[in-house]
Amino acid sequence: MCGAYRGYRLLIKKTIMTLNAVLVEASAFRALYFRGAKKMKHSNQQSDESQSDDPDLGSKTDLSLSTEDLFKKLDATQEGLNQSEVEKRLARFGRNALAEKKESPILKLLTYFWGPIPWMIEIAAMLSALISHWTDFTIITILLAFNAMVGFWQERQAASAVDALKRQLAIKSRAKRDGKWIEVNSETLVPGDIIRLRLGDIVPADVKLLDGEYLSVDQSALTGESLPVDKKPGESAYSGSVVKQGEMLALVVGTGSNTFFGRTAKLVSDASSPSHFQKAVLNIGNYLIKLSLGLVVVLVGVQLIRGSQVLKILEFALILTVASIPVAMPAVLSVTMAVGAVALSGMKAIVSRLESIEEMAGMDILCSDKTGTLTQNRLKLGDPVVFGNASVKDLILAGSLASKEENRDPLDLAVMAGLKPEWGFERYEQTRFVPFDPVKKRTEAEVSSPDGYGFKVTKGAPQVILDLCHMNNGQAAPVDSRVEEFARKGYRTIGVARTDKNGGWNFLGLLPLFDPPREDSASTVKQAREHGVSVKMVTGDNAAIAREISGQLGLGTKITPADKFFGKTDQIEHGAVKAIESADGFAQVFPEHKFEIVKALQTNGHIVGMTGDGVNDAPALKQADVGIAVSGATDAARAAADLVLTAPGLSTIVRAVEAARRIFERMNSYAIYRITETIRIMIFVVLAMIVFDFYPITALMIILLAILNDVPIMTIAYDNTWLDPKPVRWDMRRVLVTSTVLGTIGVIETFGLLYAARVFFHVDLAQIQSIIFLKLAIAGHLTLFVARSKKPFYAKPYPAPILLFALVITKAIASMIVGFGWLVTAIPWTWVGYIWLYCLVWIFVEDWAKLKVYDYFEKHLDSNALAAAYQTT
Repeated sequence: MCGAYRGYRLLIKKTIMTLNAVLVEASAFRALYFRGAKKMKHSNQQSDESQSDDPDLGSKTDLSLSTEDLFKKLDATQEGLNQSEVEKRLARFGRNALAEKKESPILKLLTYFWGPIPWMIEIAAMLSALISHWTDFTIITILLAFNAMVGFWQERQAASAVDALKRQLAIKSRAKRDGKWIEVNSETLVPGDIIRLRLGDIVPADVKLLDGEYLSVDQSALTGESLPVDKKPGESAYSGSVVKQGEMLALVVGTGSNTFFGRTAKLVSDASSPSHFQKAVLNIGNYLIKLSLGLVVVLVGVQLIRGSQVLKILEFALILTVASIPVAMPAVLSVTMAVGAVALSGMKAIVSRLESIEEMAGMDILCSDKTGTLTQNRLKLGDPVVFGNASVKDLILAGSLASKEENRDPLDLAVMAGLKPEWGFERYEQTRFVPFDPVKKRTEAEVSSPDGYGFKVTKGAPQVILDLCHMNNGQAAPVDSRVEEFARKGYRTIGVARTDKNGGWNFLGLLPLFDPPREDSASTVKQAREHGVSVKMVTGDNAAIAREISGQLGLGTKITPADKFFGKTDQIEHGAVKAIESADGFAQVFPEHKFEIVKALQTNGHIVGMTGDGVNDAPALKQADVGIAVSGATDAARAAADLVLTAPGLSTIVRAVEAARRIFERMNSYAIYRITETIRIMIFVVLAMIVFDFYPITALMIILLAILNDVPIMTIAYDNTWLDPKPVRWDMRRVLVTSTVLGTIGVIETFGLLYAARVFFHVDLAQIQSIIFLKLAIAGHLTLFVARSKKPFYAKPYPAPILLFALVITKAIASMIVGFGWLVTAIPWTWVGYIWLYCLVWIFVEDWAKLKVYDYFEKHLDSNALAAAYQTT
């Protein structure tokens, strides 16, 4: 029995590890780049296989070769490849992905016949054969096969659900094909492709850098270096590193397993602590295992003292234990989440970690980006404000020349939308471009005019541009005044400057940009609050802009600049946690501020969601209980997130929260039902055998009960559920108390029926066993109707048709088994009707008790106590 206990814990851990492994592949980021790995083991020697003498290009290309030699060896040009050549190279080198080891389905199925639980069933089958109980032997063998098929099917279902999500999260790259820049799946990159690397991109292959000012990459996952490494044209960048700053063109040299990463990567899984879901599953499992094993020990001891046949009592005890221990519970709960994750993907919210669904259901604070989430992310150029001798033409033209159209940056496109054809923008040549980064807060370009005159242009944060132009306080005052004026109207402004003939910077003026709130944002914020989720705006804009937009959306106007909470070390100052908790939003936020804001809120017991889109948002997304990469986020942000949005807007997040709470309710219902059933069967059987000294049901009946109970319960993943208006969390006290109360009532009602049949009606033993079998079969799933709702069982939402149909069919089968005498002793059909009526009466008693338990917890367990219970679950 101790082996079964240890085996069950191993089984739970194996199930969780298996699903985590599957979910690690839930996006192409994780499949290609092994997101989340903290440690890499480097081989001291390069793999001989990867350094074979295969003459094929791309299979052993040396990145140390010069750029010219690489172009020759790869038969490539600066114009990229044409599509027909790409197809040929794909066929030759394969897709740009690390090979995934595929396990034979037959071998996988056979593993379900090996382990502590299968061993117990197999031993029970052998004991049945030894005492010549061939019917029992046959049914036990069927149970063994059934358990194996159920486990195999559940894991396949979860894997299929995750594969569907994986396809939707395929990483994209910008490649030059047929002379044009297009977006392609990174898996289709081949040696010889020309690609563009930008801030936030994950380098999709081993590349040679070609053209650009500089590139700063984080390759800590490959080399362990803690600081980003600066790269220049002619140097190499490796697959899996992350672009932190800069922009460059690059030549793809190695793909898939022929990359540095593919040849040497030996990653160790992230040693993170178990999630609340995993802890809840282990707690439930431990509770049931200890209860079951304790009762079985009592039963075996009593029966041996009475002189029962050793083999028979051991067979019965083994079968009773197997039927009582919730072997399938981890898989059922995980499949419920996997099915829910697929449903979420239909809402444009793709889950990359199953356990995050549970965290999402309990989220009570959402820190939301302004741009693209609360606003439309469709910047519109307002009326330009010129300074000095500049004209509107000079201002917009310089701002456009400091942009790069092919990057499709919303701000750049908004500025360039102000160009007029007669200004001759296309006659200027941009000879050098330095992209925007969060530190410098500006872009810069070197430009050659139509007459050959060279100059520089820049655009960015007004204060940064003013400092660049060395304007004194008196000169900067009118600019600051106009910036504040625009901010009060909700406009964001960028400053523009251009160099003169002497190379000095001249301030040209301001370009006001307005990003209007999304039409559904105000109503969605209200809806989120009705769901118990407090939305806090987080933006890099100044406080005036943030306050204006926040007020329009009904978020409140208590907007505080983030630097008010931070000391010189960017750490939250002492005593600022309460102020952060009470703020409506935060302005002038840097990425490192987001991380500390999340930590501060978590210290007060909040479950925090954080949205982000940039590479520097990754730490905050990882720290948050629910990291959300918004639509259009960089590859690095998406790789760090638990939830990836493929549609803009806050409404997508609110719908995901609603779906997560419904998924959580299904898991909670199943947990209560399963604990109740174990208590009901175990305590009743042991009590009946001690009191009456006979088997109230046979080993065969226990097996039939297990089959009839497990088949329909899988459909709970599709059940209709009540939407809780408040965040929901695992409350093990409520789960265990509710289950224990319902289980105890079940023991009383079953024992009462047994006592009446034996003492008052003098029914013979065989028919008593059939009566008890039918009663347990009917009452079990009627209890599910009680457990699935916090309201009366007959109130809306009603059970899903598929769940109701499955339960009705299995109960009808149980009734026919005893009515027609299939494998058991037959009882009159009138008795079948009375048993149904008896169970239906008791369901009202169970429901009344459930409501009393919930009412007690609502009155005596406040939100702080629940949060504390959640943290220690």
